[in-house]
Order: sequence, then C-alpha cells, then structure tokens
Amino acid sequence: MAGRIPQSFIDDLLARVDVVDVVDSRVKLKKTGKNYSACCPFHNEKSPSFTVSPDKQFYYCFGCGASGTALKFVMEFDGLSFPDAVEKLATQAGMEVPREQASFEVRQEQQHQPLFDLMQKAGRYYEQMLRAHEKKARAVDYLKNRGLSGKAAKFFGIGYAPPGWDNLQNFLAENGDKETIKQLVTCGMLIEKEDSADSYRTYDRFRDRIMFPIRDARGRYIAFGGRVLGDEKPKYLNSPETPIFHKGRELYGLYEARKIRQKLTRMVIVEGYMDVVALAEFGIHYAVATLGTATSEHHLRRLFKIVPEVIFCFDGDQAGRTAAARAMETVLPVLEDGLQARFLFLPDGEDPDTLIRNEGKDAFEKRLNKADHLPEFLFDHLKEQVDFDTLDGKARFDQLAAPLINRLPKGMLRSLMKQQLKAELGTDSVAMEKLESQPQP
Repeated sequence: MAGRIPQSFIDDLLARVDVVDVVDSRVKLKKTGKNYSACCPFHNEKSPSFTVSPDKQFYYCFGCGASGTALKFVMEFDGLSFPDAVEKLATQAGMEVPREQASFEVRQEQQHQPLFDLMQKAGRYYEQMLRAHEKKARAVDYLKNRGLSGKAAKFFGIGYAPPGWDNLQNFLAENGDKETIKQLVTCGMLIEKEDSADSYRTYDRFRDRIMFPIRDARGRYIAFGGRVLGDEKPKYLNSPETPIFHKGRELYGLYEARKIRQKLTRMVIVEGYMDVVALAEFGIHYAVATLGTATSEHHLRRLFKIVPEVIFCFDGDQAGRTAAARAMETVLPVLEDGLQARFLFLPDGEDPDTLIRNEGKDAFEKRLNKADHLPEFLFDHLKEQVDFDTLDGKARFDQLAAPLINRLPKGMLRSLMKQQLKAELGTDSVAMEKLESQPQP
C-alpha cells in the first residue's frame, strides 16, 4: 500500500481547485444562471441534464445520478485510482502530495525519480532531433509518407534518434559522468559492451530510428520503441524491462487516449505504434497497442477499469486467428457481467494504419460496430476444429467448449453461455457437469 494521503491535504486541495475549471477542461460547459451545464459525459443524452455548481463545488446529473467533487470527476472521467487522481489535481495546483508514512512503493518511486527525469530528457532530445538534426529529412519524409501530421507527431511526442553510437550518451552524460551513464544503462537507453576483463564501453541502444515514447498513466516517460527507416532488422526495437518499465503492464497510447477531451466508452487493441497514431490522426482516439507481448490479464483489467468494452483487432489470416484465440482465453476470467470483449478481423494484407487511410473513420468504425462478440467467436472458432455434423465431433466440441466457459466469472454471461452450449449440442453438456462437480481451487 502507498502511504496514506492525509484528509487535511485532500480538503486543502479541493479548496484550491475549482470544479468548474476541472470539468470544463474535459467537457465544454455552458453558463446557465448561477450554474454551468453540459450533456452528461457519463451517459448518452441529447439535451443537457448535467450541472456544475461553483457555489457548492459539486457536479450532478439529473439523468443518471452521477455526482461528486472535482476529485471524483477526475477519477470517473480520466479512469484514475484515488491516489493518481489526487496526484494529478495536486500537480495542476502546484502542490506536493504528503504521505503519512512512506511505504515501500513510495520509497521505491522516490528512488527511481532520477530514471524518470532522464527518460523525459531523452524524449525531449529525440523530439528536438526530429526538428533540428542535419539528417532529419529521412525521418520527416518517412512520417509524411505514412500520412502523419506535425500535430499528431507532437501529440504523441514522436522523435528521431540520429545515426551514431553515442549521441544520446554525450547529450545526457556530460563529460562522461559515470553516475548518469550507469542510470542510462539501468533504464535501458545505453548498452554495455565488455571490451576486456576490466574495461567496458557503452553505446546508444537506439540509432537512426523514429522514436515513439511510451508513457505511464501519469504521463511519465518510461520506455521507447524505435522503428528503422530502411530494411534493417529488427524493424521495431523496444526498451528492455527496467525498474520503471514492465511490458506486461503498460499499453502504448493509453495515456494519450485519456488526454483527449471525450469520455471513453471502448478501447481497440492493435498491434503497432503506427496503428495507434494513424487511428488517432483520423479521430479514433481510443486505440492502444501492447509492447511486443501478447495482451495480458493485467492489461485487460486496466482497460476494463476505464471502459466496459474492449475490441481486439487482428489480421484475418491464420496467425491472426490463432492470436485471437489466445486473447479470448486471456480475457475470459476478466469478463464480469456488463463487460464485453469483441474481435475484429481485417481484410488480407491490411492493418489498421493502411485501412483507415483507404476508407476513412466512418467505414472503420462500421467495422468496429460489426466486430464479433466473444460468445459467437468462441463457438465459431471451436466448430472450425471439429466435424460438427458427426456425433463424435459434437462430443469433442463439448470437451473443448466447457473448460473455456468454466473460466468465466460466475454470473449472467456464464449462465447464458452454458445455455448456448446446451442448445448447440442438443443435450446437456457432460463436460460442463463434470467440471462444475469438481471442488473449486
């Protein structure tokens, strides 16, 4: 647990921030008499029933009943935990959050602060190089050819690592400062190479690449992804795991998605950085990408705290179908009632980046709206693996489907899936009965 934030500080923070400013920076408010109003960001409505009172420092929706202080609004709208929402508001108000007792996590975070600072400086350096380096033309042309605007590049903090072995090192570790070099190795920006038993040298990990910064929920730079400009391998290079970066927890584009002034209702999981950036360029601000790993249960729990629906986006080929089946197995234990997982398969040879450029936002969103729901995907996927027209094929289908349905949390979706399995088989599921009679782990 993080050290507790004293109540007196929270009271002081709420006295310093104005709920009208906090809400208005995310949802456009209109003055109506003493109060302000807008269409509610927490449910769909055509005429405004959401009101903000500057006197009471409180918001209330007559339609859905959402209400609270500036702090509650930041938690709900930005999808942040209580401590993160306090941290965000405090930063905006220029206040330092005190802790009653510094826990292990807080102490560790303070210890890692120099790494966060260095990563931010690296990000700023790469952005500067994209604007000013003598060899920037190749990088700028590449981004332009991919249809990227300067505005999108700035929003995502995209930069350029110039060619050469020690540009970043020389920029950040002045006069070969040993402590800084050690920290740059720790946060994965430099690679150590032993020249002999007692000496080693370091060089920049990222060279002659387009740079995509990876930021955490609070917007801190924690890692980078770099794309080559030619045909060299690997095409994409990611930061390694470090004390401040864990691939299985972070999602590229999540921080940026939450910066947009609109309430998020769904998230699309795509494969690459350019997919996220291209979709945002065309007005789809709710795409994220995993960082060289399959989608983890941790990723999904994070997303479902923010939105009720997640759409996985895959290539339509066999590899895409196999990846979708893995994603389905990962999402099952997380699917509490009220949450939805869907699967979108793209036409051959297309990825979200190329597709949205060819057909535009509306057509792409139509595809998203028609994406397969998890139950239909699960049954269709399993039917492809058996000869469903035969009795032994149906028995095999039962053996494959029951363990998957059994992974769902107890609730309405699970009950409906069991009913559907019975309907598909034309009789009770023996495999399901067997699983449910076993003691739960």
